[in-house]
Amino acid sequence: MNMHDRDLGDIAVLHYGDGDYAVMKPGRYVLCAVTGVKIPLQALRYWSPVLQEAYAGPREATQRWMETQGNKAGA
Repeated sequence: MNMHDRDLGDIAVLHYGDGDYAVMKPGRYVLCAVTGVKIPLQALRYWSPVLQEAYAGPREATQRWMETQGNKAGA
């Protein structure tokens, strides 16, 4: 898959695994679950396999973790 392929849609659908992801529907980018910013697939480094969400960076990933799991960390 090449980002210059003409048949690619804009937004990709991915299945997020522990160390990689599988492309279910080809596209150029995914959306950050926290900010809504477009993340080009070649720049995607942060995601949650549990929540099946992508994040623009470590700050967004940490924010989402705190929202969903942070209260469990102290228990």
